[in-house]
Amino acid sequence: MKSLYIECKMGAAGDMLMGALYELLPQEEQQDFLDTMNRLFGPDITVRAISGSSNHISGTRMEVKVFGKEEDEYAHEHHHEGHEHHHEDHEHYHEGRDHHHEGHDHHHEGHHHHHEGHHHHGGHEHNSYQEILHRIGHLDLPEKVKADAGAVYKLIGDAESKVHQTSLEHIHFHEVGSLDALADVVGCCWLMDRIGAGQVTVSPVCVGNGQVRCAHGILPVPAPATAEIIKGMPSYASDFDGELLTPTGAALLKHFADNFGGMPVMEIEKTGYGVGTRQYAQANCVRLFLGNTVWENTSGEDDFSDTVTEISCNLDDMTAEATGALYDTLLNEGALDVWTVPICMKKSRSGIQLNVLCKPKDQDEMIRILLEQTTTQGVRYHTRKRQKLKSRFETVETKYGKIAIKISEGRGIRKIKPEYEDVVLAAGEHGVSFMEVSDAARNAFENCRS
Repeated sequence: MKSLYIECKMGAAGDMLMGALYELLPQEEQQDFLDTMNRLFGPDITVRAISGSSNHISGTRMEVKVFGKEEDEYAHEHHHEGHEHHHEDHEHYHEGRDHHHEGHDHHHEGHHHHHEGHHHHGGHEHNSYQEILHRIGHLDLPEKVKADAGAVYKLIGDAESKVHQTSLEHIHFHEVGSLDALADVVGCCWLMDRIGAGQVTVSPVCVGNGQVRCAHGILPVPAPATAEIIKGMPSYASDFDGELLTPTGAALLKHFADNFGGMPVMEIEKTGYGVGTRQYAQANCVRLFLGNTVWENTSGEDDFSDTVTEISCNLDDMTAEATGALYDTLLNEGALDVWTVPICMKKSRSGIQLNVLCKPKDQDEMIRILLEQTTTQGVRYHTRKRQKLKSRFETVETKYGKIAIKISEGRGIRKIKPEYEDVVLAAGEHGVSFMEVSDAARNAFENCRS
């Protein structure tokens, strides 16, 4: 199985993760990634890969500029031991508290409180959480990438709303920071999709130590929002002061991790280093290992087996529209699949059984959503062993444009399927049928291998 191991001995931030993931791309795809990122956001945001080093270890630093400048040129700079924290003024519940960690060169994504509602604050505009999601939804990217980016922002937003005892709808982020973070989050999600690892393992995460000063006082490390996000994640403090883990870095790790622990037994094919500018006795970088796991993992499951949780509840007093609306909610929160089955309940009442399949680590959240957003009084759940094919994605060029192909393989079996969203979009743009675009994508894929 294609596996990715993320080593976080010096924490993580969005731009460092993006730099490390960028290094895992084939060299011929790296410029295409940069060109597309710069085209996606127009002139407001520019992204550039810069060669850097830390303790003589070479790596990549992603330079993100908003309106021609890096965020720390705009922010109220508070240089904290490890990473510049531009903790913007709160009432604007900053996603991550603007952790521009100098040490991490973090124009942190989630550290620049993307204030979107276009509320003016201190001379800067602010953007709402909803406007950030709206902007993500209109990017010319695969639906899965946009869903991942939205889920990462929700982790940050949920943490900030809890810390500030407000609702998600009332969180606003500093505009410059939000655009900077938007590039980091979208870039990481897109790179993860292009790399296509079937399993992502994250090391225990170093959060740093001590305190960090911001506009509204001195905060402990990890900052409150980060501390909320890393609940359930193995983490530890450094033996020196400084903030190493940013809220956005924490949210990206939590969203993509299939498990946490040591490096799995794997045949390493590539390594990637995302570096910061601050120098420490220890190399200031995020390190990635990409390769194939070929032996059984620690749970005794082989490459084509895993364990999932299946959750179900019976409903007879919800409309079809209300039930259907849950699909996107559950899938965006990490559900692997959602489906309904018609059933006949007591007193001959017609009803449906709503079923959710998820990873064991997401079980509690799925149950919470079902209890909160349906009329059910209880749910049933159990663990199931699963046999599956391993899937990855490739993109082919057709006369209708680029179409992503899902390739599922294993046990001598191979299946290919053009991605639904790409096919629908191309068919609409060119005024042809769904099947014409799908057939063209299949033919292009086969021709590439002939």
